[in-house]
Amino acid sequence: MRKTKVLVTGAAGFLGSHVADHCLALGFDVVGNDDMSGGYAENVPAGCLFEQGDLTDKAFVAGLFQRHRFDYVYHLGAYAAEGLSHFIRHFNYEVNLQASILLINECVKQEVKHFVFTSSIAVYGAGQAPMTEETVPRPEDPYGVSKYAVELDLDAAHRMFGLNYTIFRPHNVYGERQNIADKYRNVIGIFMNQIMQGLPMSVFGDGLQTRAFSHVDDVAPLIARAPIVAEAKNEIFNVGADKPYTILELASEVAAAFGVKVEIKHFEARKEVIDAYCTHSKARRVFGATADVKLQDGILRMTRWVKSRGPASTFNNANIEIHKNMPSTWKN
Repeated sequence: MRKTKVLVTGAAGFLGSHVADHCLALGFDVVGNDDMSGGYAENVPAGCLFEQGDLTDKAFVAGLFQRHRFDYVYHLGAYAAEGLSHFIRHFNYEVNLQASILLINECVKQEVKHFVFTSSIAVYGAGQAPMTEETVPRPEDPYGVSKYAVELDLDAAHRMFGLNYTIFRPHNVYGERQNIADKYRNVIGIFMNQIMQGLPMSVFGDGLQTRAFSHVDDVAPLIARAPIVAEAKNEIFNVGADKPYTILELASEVAAAFGVKVEIKHFEARKEVIDAYCTHSKARRVFGATADVKLQDGILRMTRWVKSRGPASTFNNANIEIHKNMPSTWKN
């Protein structure tokens, strides 16, 4: 009997590699894709057939679907730098929107049974915490706009062509395999990398912004199961941790995990959502209990993994298109 065949984009990255792990555990035949712009070959799970290529390349995407007949597609490939997206507008829409639409087109043509998309709570915008799935999206940055546009397109594709989908809106996901070298995103990874280099942790503004930091084990298993959970069909779910922390509280937790004193360097405030956290009762009702990894435990686990690898050289993964109003620390 033919095994269920699935595509996982972003499979050499952080969240994508964990979802690929869980898809393999479910007995799926997994094809992973990544362009390797921010991923690592070592992240690709054993047992996953890997296809390297750029999802903004129409010919590559078409060829991928010609070589394989997918039952499910999990789209996690993206460049998730919310604050930076103002300054890389073309790159943001090309990678996060155009690539998604190319995948959706092929799914419709090949009659893929289910499309799983990782969106973001960035679609909600500011002043709406705690967000529920009924909260009206009002994205305030190009990253959130691109994610919401894909959500709308999936709904349109379902109504026109019958393509089933599940949309997840995760937030502030962290854990083992996260890229700590990108200075524009993943605040926990940035803090850990700075500590290992003997640098103070960089905080924009007063550090009282609140986020609910979500360990990958509370997110990836739900994403992998979505196509086989009947109640998840054509639904949207917030997914992640419940309890919000300030950035200053986060810095204290990271310092404690490394056994060092808290050292912070404050920089000018960025234009960003101040309070961003969600409710998750819908996901718990449909998928059941998650691992519920506490922040302190999750940070300790990530710390052990990061220490085993050592500090990373910071890299710039995106060409800046607009320098106006950019935070001075990024300009430099």
